[in-house]
Amino acid sequence: MSISEEKDTSLNELEKKSFYSFVTLYLVSSFLFVLLSGYWYYSSQKNSLDSTTFYKLNHIADKLSGLIINAQMKGITLHLPYEKGYEYSLIPANEAIYMRAGYYEKNGYKILVSDAPQEHLNIKYVMVKTDEYFYRLAQLKKQVLIMMGISFMLIVMISIILAKLFMKPVHQRMEQIESFIQDVSHELNTPVTALKMSVSRAIKKAVYDKKILMNISISTKQLESIYKSLTYLNFKLKQQEAEDINLKNIVLQTVDYYSELTNAKQINIKTELQDATVNIVPSKAELLFSNLLSNAIKYSMPQTNITITLDKDFFSIEDEGVGIEEEKLDSIFKMYKRQSNIAGGFGVGLSIVKQICDKNGIKITVSSKIGVGTRFVLLFNQ
Repeated sequence: MSISEEKDTSLNELEKKSFYSFVTLYLVSSFLFVLLSGYWYYSSQKNSLDSTTFYKLNHIADKLSGLIINAQMKGITLHLPYEKGYEYSLIPANEAIYMRAGYYEKNGYKILVSDAPQEHLNIKYVMVKTDEYFYRLAQLKKQVLIMMGISFMLIVMISIILAKLFMKPVHQRMEQIESFIQDVSHELNTPVTALKMSVSRAIKKAVYDKKILMNISISTKQLESIYKSLTYLNFKLKQQEAEDINLKNIVLQTVDYYSELTNAKQINIKTELQDATVNIVPSKAELLFSNLLSNAIKYSMPQTNITITLDKDFFSIEDEGVGIEEEKLDSIFKMYKRQSNIAGGFGVGLSIVKQICDKNGIKITVSSKIGVGTRFVLLFNQ
């Protein structure tokens, strides 16, 4: 994809399924939590309201009973106060045959029957009732439902935001993987097509000339290079033991391995090599220098030079290629990041180089200039 192309930010079917599954699971669990929380709050407030109503009714009954007892003992006229929202009745002893003291709920009223008058003034019970409890209970239900509704709406909005935040890195990773697959397909297509054409020409000619064999060899090595990089990314592979090896031999083998490709592009390899012993897995060292050299060849123009230097302290490889923009230097070692769209590749070579260096205590630096070239330096024993 070129820089000028607009990136597709829409979710694919798998991402949509994951998105909706996450939102649904989050909302269902949150709804159950809100429901249980609302029920718990409503129950606790209902019990509190019931207790408050009981104590209020009991207080009024005790107050009225006190006035009744006081009126009889002092022989004064009984005057009962008015309590807003509450109704009361005085039950004479002859009318209280089927009545019993207690706290009741009947016909939309909370009722308290008290025997505190103790038949003073011939009054056996004081009955106090109110419908305030059910009015306030209805208000409580309304408040709880509104509160639950608002809470759930907030949770819905939060779930969508969280799902988008959750899916953002997944979407980016999916884009990288899709781009990686496309690049791998493209990279594999080139040598496979070359192999098919070369083999086809060789069969038709019935003579295997040098050019055909070179094309077959180059294409085969390109496939092998891709295979080695993909194999390294398979983290389940059994780890090999590191050993002390002379990097000079590895570098010479790598240069020889890519000689046909450099000859085909008319690239001159200049080497200045000394012995350098490093403790590393041999296959990792081969992959390290293979990726660096193939990367240099890939981004070099025909009829240019690649300079390789090695001594006991460092290794450097410098090309005269397209170069890398300064602002991209910090990201070239990230997985699936390519230096340039000019050449092919699938953006894992330098990431593998960085991983191998980090695991073996090798410091890697890079400097580059557009149109001039790029230089990678490996510092050993850092």
